[in-house]
Amino acid sequence: MGSRLPGLLLLLLADLLLFWRCVRGESSFIIDTVGLTVQPQNQVQSGTPVIIRCQVSVSFSNISHLLHHFEITQDGVPIHVSDTTEDSVSYGLNPARAADSGSYECRVTVKDKSKASYSQKLDVSGLQTPTLQLNNASPYENEEFKASCSAPEEKGPLIFSFYQRFMGGEPLRIKRVSRTGNSSEIALSLKHIGDCFLSCDYEIPLVSGTRRSNSSKEIQVLVQVLHITPVMNILPSSTVLEGEVVEVHCRVVNSFLRNVELFLLWKKHILREQKGSALVHRFKTQADNSGELICKAQWGNVQKESYKTLTVKEIFSKPKLSVQPTELFEGDNFVLRCIISVYLPDKMEVNRTQYIYYKDGKKLNSSETYSSVGHPKNNGNYSCEARVYSPLVDQLFKSSQSLLITAKVLVSQPVLSVVGGTLWLGKPFQLLCHSDKGTLPITYVLFGPDNLPEHRVVRESGEKAIFNLPPIYKSSDLNSFLCHARNSQHKPPTISSGEHLRHSTLVIEPVSKPLLTTHPNTGSISEGQTLSLVCSVQRGSPPFNFTWYHMETGSVLASLSTNKPESSHSIHDVKAKHGGRYYCESTNAADEIKKSTFVQIAVNWAIWKKALIVIFCLLLLLTVILVVAFKKRLLCKKKRSMSIGNKLSVRTASTKPERLSLTQTEVAVANATPSMMGKSVWSDHVSGSESDDQNSSITHEKQETQYTEVQTRDPDPNRAPVKQGTDTVYSQVRLSQQGVPEVVDGVSVEYAQLNHDNGQHCDNSNNGDHCTETDHVAEADNSVSVNTGDQDGGVCDSPPDC
Repeated sequence: MGSRLPGLLLLLLADLLLFWRCVRGESSFIIDTVGLTVQPQNQVQSGTPVIIRCQVSVSFSNISHLLHHFEITQDGVPIHVSDTTEDSVSYGLNPARAADSGSYECRVTVKDKSKASYSQKLDVSGLQTPTLQLNNASPYENEEFKASCSAPEEKGPLIFSFYQRFMGGEPLRIKRVSRTGNSSEIALSLKHIGDCFLSCDYEIPLVSGTRRSNSSKEIQVLVQVLHITPVMNILPSSTVLEGEVVEVHCRVVNSFLRNVELFLLWKKHILREQKGSALVHRFKTQADNSGELICKAQWGNVQKESYKTLTVKEIFSKPKLSVQPTELFEGDNFVLRCIISVYLPDKMEVNRTQYIYYKDGKKLNSSETYSSVGHPKNNGNYSCEARVYSPLVDQLFKSSQSLLITAKVLVSQPVLSVVGGTLWLGKPFQLLCHSDKGTLPITYVLFGPDNLPEHRVVRESGEKAIFNLPPIYKSSDLNSFLCHARNSQHKPPTISSGEHLRHSTLVIEPVSKPLLTTHPNTGSISEGQTLSLVCSVQRGSPPFNFTWYHMETGSVLASLSTNKPESSHSIHDVKAKHGGRYYCESTNAADEIKKSTFVQIAVNWAIWKKALIVIFCLLLLLTVILVVAFKKRLLCKKKRSMSIGNKLSVRTASTKPERLSLTQTEVAVANATPSMMGKSVWSDHVSGSESDDQNSSITHEKQETQYTEVQTRDPDPNRAPVKQGTDTVYSQVRLSQQGVPEVVDGVSVEYAQLNHDNGQHCDNSNNGDHCTETDHVAEADNSVSVNTGDQDGGVCDSPPDC
């Protein structure tokens, strides 16, 4: 019981839903299937009844009497449409023909839903044999008659063909016609005389391909001869003189036909037309009437022709108008003549011939010639008429062809100009030669300085005589160009003027290579000065553009435009960085840039720097000299002191310390004798500067004070000057182990060497006893005694104390 409860609930809910839809009036449907059938079968013979049936199946709810829209198509083309509440429709093909063959399909639409069936093919085999009918089986040659070919039981557009067959031959198609129906009627005409057979067939185009029917039954046709060929005669003869009257007769012989028309033609022009069997045409001949005459007979659309040639001889030829001179210019006189080149003197009266001249159709005069002057008002179409009297034809008139006379305008003086108005020397250019007046064609000839003459012919308005020329390098070469212009072979040419070309042309000469100079021009400059860079050119057209460059910096220093062939750029307060290579560029309107050669600039130091360096060098040199001199002097003094010390004859009395002193009495005696110029000099060498003497000195404890006697003499005037008088100097003298006196107490001993009168020099030896002949020490009139003694075993610091 518990398991059945859910099922009952579901059923109850479904019933309630259905009841609810019925109460609300909601409906729904679906097209299940659409079927198409071909009965009795898909392949049938032509003439068999066929039914195309379409069946639809629709599922629905709460709907009654659904409307179905049926559409049956053949090869995509609708052939039947029906709206019904029934679920099927039928379309009958009774009987079915070949045109019914194809693919069929059915589509059913219900409200907004649609569904199509599968396609079914129907193949109807067999075509009806056509029937041929003629309205005339015995036509005349080229006579039109009616022929019809029909297949009344067939459908659709048919293409009919008509055939002609001669005895023992194959059918030949003579016409093909496309029709939308099942029959065709055409007009035929046959040219072949005799019996022939006519037939027809047709084709039907289908999607599956074209099908052809069998041929109709042949009909025999007899084509008869039509006797309407005309006969033509020309009276009095087919060859006549101009002015004579002739008659042309044209007729149809033995014709029993009615409605025959005759035509007389000459050069496709109908001279006369006549209905009936005969035609006559009479006319007065002219020289241009010679030619072929045609007589044509027409019955219906059948035509027959005959031909005759008419020859008309001229008594005199057509006059020709001539003008002299043949080349006419304004202001020239001209003469017109009317000339007859051929004539028959026995057929005309030559003396009675008249000539009449016309201009633009208006009569000018009646004379043998006509004269006038070339002028624009006399330009126009001229003609002449010749009137000849003949016994046969009385009077004949012939006119010449019109002659257009236009007086030419003589070419004016040409003008030479440079194309564009500007000439760049050194570059190719173009010259234009032009004349303001002159009748075309005009021939221009250009003559240049180094080239052959060049020709240009101007034939139409708007053309120009332009000459392409190689470069020239001097503006004066423009004066060498000349242009000749002429439009007549019988008149001299007009000549241009070269001066006009030179003055009317803007000549631009490229600049020459610039020259860069400097000021000052020494190639070097001192700091602080002003450097001027002058860039100049020898040739060129102004204005000039100058640009200066510094190679080391790679920058543009300045750029200037001027009308002068040179310009300068100044660098003020020159510094070391301004040294290096410089160059300049020049250009002008020719747009050719030229570079100068490089100029090397060296920047020197300023003058005050040089002077300061010189002064410094001089001071340095002077300092070096002073130092060297001072050192040399010290060295000399050292050597002299050592020499004096070596020359002093000091004899050591004992090993005790000794003192060397001069008594006041001896000093007084020396001072009292001025003539003697005696001098006692004691030098005490500084012990600090003489390290060697210190190293060789003996200790104070072992030294003893000694006195010795020193004699002085008058100085030699030839030697170095010495001090006047006698200076007493007290100093302690210590004897070294070698017996050489030492400097003690820091007092220098100055010794003046005295020369002996006999030139002997006393040299102090180790023992102090040897004296050479050249020098003697202490040889003088007054002698100074040096005593050595010991005072309490001490050292005597000053002479008074000793």
